[in-house]
Order: sequence, then structure tokens, then C-alpha cells
Amino acid sequence: MHPFVSYVAILLCFNLYFPSAICATFTNLTDHAALLAFKAHITKDPMNVTTSWNESLHFCLWKGVSCSSISPSIANLSFLRLLDLSNNSFRGVVPPEIGRLSRLQRVVLANNSLTGPIPVNLSSCFNLRILHLSRNNFTGHIPAEFGSMSNLVEVYLDRNYFEGPIPDSFGNISSLKVLSIQGNEMRRRIPESIGQLKSLNILNVADNSLSGLIPSSIYNLSYLTTLFMRYNQLEGSLPWDIGLTLPNIQVFRISANHLSGVIPVSLSNASNPEFLELSVNKFSGGVPAVLGNLKKLSWLGVFGNNLGKGQANELSFITSLVNFSQLIELNLDGNNFGGQNPSSLANLSTHLQVFGISGNKISGGIPSDIGNLIGLNSLSMHYNQLTGTIPEGIGKLYKLQEVGFGKNKLSSEIPSSIGNLTLLNQIWLEQNNLQGSIPSSLGNCKNLFLLRLYNNELNGTIPPELVSLPSLSKSLDLDQNRLTGPLPMEVGNLKTLVKLNVSVGATTESSRLSKYLVEQASKLAEQTNNFELKKEENKLGKFERILMNKTDFIHT
Repeated sequence: MHPFVSYVAILLCFNLYFPSAICATFTNLTDHAALLAFKAHITKDPMNVTTSWNESLHFCLWKGVSCSSISPSIANLSFLRLLDLSNNSFRGVVPPEIGRLSRLQRVVLANNSLTGPIPVNLSSCFNLRILHLSRNNFTGHIPAEFGSMSNLVEVYLDRNYFEGPIPDSFGNISSLKVLSIQGNEMRRRIPESIGQLKSLNILNVADNSLSGLIPSSIYNLSYLTTLFMRYNQLEGSLPWDIGLTLPNIQVFRISANHLSGVIPVSLSNASNPEFLELSVNKFSGGVPAVLGNLKKLSWLGVFGNNLGKGQANELSFITSLVNFSQLIELNLDGNNFGGQNPSSLANLSTHLQVFGISGNKISGGIPSDIGNLIGLNSLSMHYNQLTGTIPEGIGKLYKLQEVGFGKNKLSSEIPSSIGNLTLLNQIWLEQNNLQGSIPSSLGNCKNLFLLRLYNNELNGTIPPELVSLPSLSKSLDLDQNRLTGPLPMEVGNLKTLVKLNVSVGATTESSRLSKYLVEQASKLAEQTNNFELKKEENKLGKFERILMNKTDFIHT
């Protein structure tokens, strides 16, 4: 071996295999900096060993550097109490010899590339209090033997490939306060024995394939502050007294399951809820107005349920939320809610960042004082039956990044104040009855990458200021309006634009499509391959061709 490579191997081995007898902590930053400092002192490198030693690759991928697996010799550190190897690039399996370290109280191996099953004899570390194995590539079943580790307080097994059931023996770890198994491939039912963990504060089994009913005993864990069960296949309904039996719950996330029934009124009796996420289930019966008692609530998500019946006043509960000074997100999309937007909507917290009522049957207008919600960065009201105008006050929402009023019955002009929203990156106003010209002030929206204005009654020319935006990269759809004049030559600068649709509606005179437009569009098509020039007979009989740029952009 070349002496330089040998030296690097020795340097790494010294760092990886000779930790302190009490605490072993390894960090990428230390090794990375040491290697770069070592490289800086090399004057001759005839074999170009250090050519790959740069910021573009992790140092474990550098030529001459070997980041080994965890050595079985670590078991010789018999006095070790804390083992922290997190945030490195360790590969391979955890050596079973680790089970000899009977004094271990804390094992943190998170954020590596460790594989294989967890050694069963890790359960011999009977003093272990914290086990953190998240974000690796572990496989197999979670050992049932862990149930004998009576001193365990926190267990984190998130983001691995564990499969099978949650061990029923976990119910024996009476000291357990945190059990987090999010993002694995766990199946079957949640064991009833979990309800025996009377000290449990956090239960996180989200993003698995668990099924069946949520054990009723879990709802009696009065010290529980976080219950996170989203993205599973859980069924059944919530108990009517859940707010009484879980008085300390702060985070309650059960979205994307098969839960049904009504949202229990008793949730208003819990003293500290901050995060309620019930979306994408089958809940019905409306949103209880008494949730207005939860003054600390910052997030309420109920989208994708059956809470409405398309009847009047089904959004009246919003009035009960106006005193939620910490409310950040309110998502009511896709619930078949009927009635009109209550005027109290404009009185919600100025800290509100996300508001959505898309995919309902809301009629009436957009509240004229919507500009009061100065904290909004996302406003979604498309797929409803809204009428009237887009309020000029929308120009006060300086933090707005995306706005959706598409597929309603809005009329009049697009307010020029929309150009005040310089952070806007997505605008959906399609399929309305909007009239007038496209505001040239949209040219102020320097972050805009998507604009959908198709199927309206817009007229006039396309503002050069709009097509001069280099940020327009995803979609510019002006199809089926009454636009006239040539396509501005600035459109040739949109070299990253993926979808462009300026096809002509039957109501526009084809004589408006000048030779200049066709030449410019053809040139752009040749430059960027973003167009399809399709021949089509002129329905008005004045030309044989019109420019038809077909797009299949799907709003996501």
C-alpha cells in the first residue's frame, strides 16, 4: 500500500476505534476538517490520491479513505455508559458484542447506514435508558426481548425498514415515556398492552401499515402529550370522552387512516392541544364550534373528510376561532361544506399562514377584508361557487406565496394590487369570468413560476412585463381568453419554461395572429423544445393555421 494511503487509514482508525472510556462521540465535521487540513500540507501527490478530496463528495467516498463499520472491539470498553455514533456514515451491522456493555445507559446510532437486524443481545444492556437507532437501514422484526429492558425511558426506531408487529412485550416497560417507530413497515394491530405504559408521553407509530382499531386502553394514558398515527390503515371512531381521558394531549395527528364518526365535542376539554390533524379520514357531522375553547391551538387540519352536507352556514364555526392568536394553519379543503364565507374569516389571527377551503360548495364572495390576514403565505379557495370580485385588499398580503381562486364564478378585473405580492410563486385564477386586461404589475412578482389564467374573458395584449419574468418555469397558461396583439418578443427569454399555452379561443379574430407571432413562437420552440406547433383549420376561414400549444399541466 502507498505510504500516504496507510497514513490516512491509521488516522481514521485512531479516530474510530479509540474513544473515551466513558463517552464515545464521533462527528463527520471533525474527520472532514482533519482530512482537509492534512491534504493542505501535502506538497506531492503523484498518484492523485487527494483529487477526489473536495466538498462535492462525502469524505467516506474519497480515494484512500475507508469509513469502516463499528468494530466488535468496542465491547472492550467495559465502563462505557454513553455511546454516541450518530451523524456519521457507518455501514454494516451492529456487532452483537455490544450486548456485553452492561453499564451502557445511552446508545445513539442515528443517521448512519447501518443494516441488518438489531442484535437481540442488546437487551442484555439492562441499564439502558435511551435507545436511538433512527434513520438507518435496519431490517427484520423489533426484538421482543426489548420488553425485558425495564429501565428504558426513550426508544426511537424511526425511518428504518422494520417489519412485522409491534412487540406485545413493550407493554412491560413501565418506565417508558417515548416510543417512536415512525416510517417503517410495521403491520397488524397496535397491541393492547401499549395501554399499560402509564408514564408514556409520546407515542409515534405514523407512516406504517398498521390496521384495525386503536386500542381503547391508549385513550386512558393520561400523561400522553403526543399521539402521532398518520398514514396507517386504522379504523373505528374516536371515543366521545377523549378530551377527558387525554387531558394533557398537545399533538394529536391521526390523518390518512380510515377513521369515521364525529369529531368528539370533548376535545374542547383538553387543556393544551396545539396541533389537531384529522385530515383524510371519513369523519362527518361538522366541526364542533366548542373547539373555539382551545386557545393554544396553532394547527387545525380536517381536509378530505365528509364534514359538510352542502348546506348553508356550515362554516359558521370559523367565528369561534377568531380568538386563536396562535393559529398558523386552518385547512378545510374537500369536505362538501356549503354556505358562504363568514365575514369573521377576515378576523382570524394575523399569524395565520395557511388557509384552505378548496373543493367545497362555498358561495358568495371573498371577504373584502381578506387583506387583514397579513401573515398568509398560502390562500386556497378554488373549486367552489364563489362570485363577485377579487378584493383589491389582497395586495396587502405581502407574505403570500401561492393563491388559488380558480374554478369559481368570479368576475370583474384582476386587481393591479396583486403586483404588490412580490413573493408570489403560484397563481391559479383559471375558469372564472374575469375580464379586463392582464395586470402588467404581475411583472413585479419576480418569484412567479406558475400562472394559470385560462378560460376567462381577459382581453388586451399580453404584458411584456409578464413574459419577461425569468422565474416563469413551470406553467404559463393563458388559453381560451380574448387576448389580442402579438406575442411579446420577451417570451424568447423564458428558456426554462416547461408549459406554455397561449392558444386562441374561437372568439378571437385569427387576423390578430400576425406573422410575427408565429415566427417568434417557432423560434422559441426551436430553442427550448417547450412547444408543439400543431396545424389546425381556421374556424373563421381567414387563415389555414393557428398556433395551438397543447398543455397537460396537472395542478398538484
